[in-house]
Amino acid sequence: MLPGMPESHALRRVALRELLRDANLDALLVTDLLNVRYLTGFTGSNAALLVHGSDSAGAEDRTVFCTDGRYLTQAGEQVPDLNRVIERASAAALAAKAGAEAAAYRRTGFESQTVTVDGLGSLTSAAEGVELVRAPGLVEQLRLIKDDSEVEALRMACAAADRALAELLANDGLRVGRTEIDVARDLENRMRDNGASGPSFETIVASGANSAVPHHRPTAKALRAGDLVKIDFGALVDGYHSDMTRTMVLGSPADWQQELYELVRSSQAAGRAAVAVGAEVRAVDAAARGVIEAAGHGEHFLHGLGHGVGLEIHEAPSLSKAGAGRLIAGMAVTVEPGVYLSGQGGVRIEDTLVVRDGEPELLTLTTKELVVV
Repeated sequence: MLPGMPESHALRRVALRELLRDANLDALLVTDLLNVRYLTGFTGSNAALLVHGSDSAGAEDRTVFCTDGRYLTQAGEQVPDLNRVIERASAAALAAKAGAEAAAYRRTGFESQTVTVDGLGSLTSAAEGVELVRAPGLVEQLRLIKDDSEVEALRMACAAADRALAELLANDGLRVGRTEIDVARDLENRMRDNGASGPSFETIVASGANSAVPHHRPTAKALRAGDLVKIDFGALVDGYHSDMTRTMVLGSPADWQQELYELVRSSQAAGRAAVAVGAEVRAVDAAARGVIEAAGHGEHFLHGLGHGVGLEIHEAPSLSKAGAGRLIAGMAVTVEPGVYLSGQGGVRIEDTLVVRDGEPELLTLTTKELVVV
């Protein structure tokens, strides 16, 4: 865990309490494991958190963490600053605690985006005397803006990915005859060697005509001279995901490959330039998409420009034609335009950035010049 993280978790709970008071809630029952991790640092597979919304000094004393006996030691190490309950049915146990002190938890929110219908029935039975209120997305509102410790984790994840790709290329890891699967496994192992706990997602290695498939899964297809090779990958560090795509060519590029690459690189530069505090997410998408549309390839740009990234590989905000809202300082987003010519080949270039006052902070530093292998 990065230095300063326990203090960050406490500050996040303080910020959540402000949202609870704005929503007229006495507490929030947090059951999404990523949200539990965000608020406590706990990384186990079973947990729940009851956050009291009071602005008094006793709010932390009334905030209770619950997990089961498998994680007794881990909970003591990762969540030393909260009262703990050890029960297998963690959410129901905390709902029962709220019911036992109903006067203090009269209106308790629950994460309706993750609680099942059957699960809600169990919570309602346990929390007798408490009004359970749908409260989706409250923690996610906080997760939109990355604090310093989160940005540092993202930097480390991006650096691990950058180093892994550099090592792959320096050690002839991208060569004629290797399969897409070979390259993907090699790159993932190199990310681990450079400090990642694993890949952010299943690595995409797409060669030749496969590069025209946006989310192609690696196969036993061998790389051939003249292939475009699109690699979309990321490293996972302390729970945070990096995301980067680079497209390379094996041997001298054909004219159409060079032209396609330069088009996407121009689009990506326009998208990055549009990332600014206050920018509408649809306008950022339009800045990059307009470059591709002007070149007559609008129909070959098959997805949104980018997305938020953090504890999940795909988070809010969505940088797309259908996206809503504006960029705020501290958001971490990707910019990843692509042009895909079915049966021929495709190019995507992607970076992870943090929105800042002034220029965005670029976290993925591998060159965007066309790499000829």
